[in-house]
Amino acid sequence: MTSERTRAWTPPAAIDLRATLGLHRRGSGDPAFRYGRDGSVWRAIHTPDGPGTLTVRVDFDRVVGRAWGDGADWLLDALPAMLGADDTPEDMPIHDDVVAGLAARSSGLRIGSSGRVWEALVPAILEQKVVGAEAWRAWRYLLRRFGSRAPGPVPDDMRVPPPQPLWASIPVWEWHRSGAEPMRMRTIRGAGSIDVERHADRLDVLRGVGPWTVAETRGRAVGDADAVPVGDFHIPSLVGQTLIGERVDDARMLELLEPYAGHRYRVIRMIGLHGVWPQRRGHRMSIRDYRAI
Repeated sequence: MTSERTRAWTPPAAIDLRATLGLHRRGSGDPAFRYGRDGSVWRAIHTPDGPGTLTVRVDFDRVVGRAWGDGADWLLDALPAMLGADDTPEDMPIHDDVVAGLAARSSGLRIGSSGRVWEALVPAILEQKVVGAEAWRAWRYLLRRFGSRAPGPVPDDMRVPPPQPLWASIPVWEWHRSGAEPMRMRTIRGAGSIDVERHADRLDVLRGVGPWTVAETRGRAVGDADAVPVGDFHIPSLVGQTLIGERVDDARMLELLEPYAGHRYRVIRMIGLHGVWPQRRGHRMSIRDYRAI
């Protein structure tokens, strides 16, 4: 076990840890994420200084962070940004009672910046045009196979995601065993051609990375409160059902969100947490599995 580092930080307002950090969780079996029984959140992250584990909990009006590993100091320095220290939810305009109600129920939600673009980009690519369970299965397999054990007092199966250069060396057959399609494998390998940490504003130049993937990455990695994941299977219907009581397409969703320019991702997050899910019609999308047995 590596030595522990600790930091206490007093945020400007109350923070809902699950709402703020929960979007980094890729399914219930994510090897890089855990919820503690005491309300804490645990994350394993590959920092610029190396692997690290961070746990965060609320202690009255303070947030207490504990970290282990080579990346411990980096994680604690980045803690306020992760929890939305630079976010300005108070600047979001309120135009109707529905959004006012969402804002009231989401008072502890902050749009934070993880500072790790690659670790947001890879799972976003895996989630392109597939059901979440299929993408999360691939994420679990690849982290368990190629991630390093998370430092600190964590379960043995907790893993730090591999650093960017290592993803290019994962053999083709391991991608197949993970259940990830060749197209998504090629997109992730191709994304390794640029330093995404320094060029988070240029992700759209990568082949296979479109507006949806860019928005999903920026919302997590750089705290972009206006990122809109156009092209999502569920979000337009969820936004429409919540705001006007009917399903809508991407174009109409953008119209509904336009009054909240600058905070559109925030509105989507609030709707995802407290909105009205449309009634399901027909069969759910199936989870594909074309791996060799």
